[in-house]
Amino acid sequence: MDVSIILPIYNEVKNLQKGVLDKIIHYAEKNREIREILVVNDGSTDGSSEVVKRNYLGQYPKLKLVDKVHSGKAFTVIEGIKKAKGDYVLFSDIDLATPIEEADKLIEDAKSGHQVVIGSRSSRREGAPLVRQVMALGLIYIRNFIIGLKGIRDTQCGFKLFKRSSALKIIDNLKVFHNGKEITGSSVSAAFDLEFLFLAQKYGMKIKEVPVTWRHVETKNVNFVKDSLESLRDIFKIKFYEVLKKY
Repeated sequence: MDVSIILPIYNEVKNLQKGVLDKIIHYAEKNREIREILVVNDGSTDGSSEVVKRNYLGQYPKLKLVDKVHSGKAFTVIEGIKKAKGDYVLFSDIDLATPIEEADKLIEDAKSGHQVVIGSRSSRREGAPLVRQVMALGLIYIRNFIIGLKGIRDTQCGFKLFKRSSALKIIDNLKVFHNGKEITGSSVSAAFDLEFLFLAQKYGMKIKEVPVTWRHVETKNVNFVKDSLESLRDIFKIKFYEVLKKY
């Protein structure tokens, strides 16, 4: 296995100060299967990039920093996939709601031939506010009704592993998230994961869902109402492109 870890960040100084990157580096340094850690900075304005450069870059051979204009999490992950050198790419949220050591589970299933391995949280979402749990369930029902994704329970866990060649094929065929543009404010639309997995299923890729440890971590980058509305809009876009046979 030859794995690139992709960490999208946007104004994450507080998480960096908590030492989350140290944990990821420690994991990567003792794991020969991890080829590199790509910190992809989505135009942060709080000095996140400077913290990485000052405290980490150059000290750890596996760590690399990619700076880009702010265009949202989806296009930050896409940039990481394009820049990655590993045969497999692992996306992880920087807050480590899922501990980085859980990557071992995903890697083992990739070794058995799965092109897509996704972390799956408990349906109880322990620690998450009740309103978020209710809205998340609502989004699942809407997703299942409009675009399907049969057999996949948790599409939104920020912990996924793809064979890079498969991920590049998906990127080439995205419609909703085809072109990035500079934006203001955070953008973490759930529909990016949905379009990605929708195409993985459509192209017959072997997908495995793996239970992982997860704990709720509050983040200022998520506006649940705004992001849910954006996701609903994008789900209908996916359906629109499917009906027109654009995929």
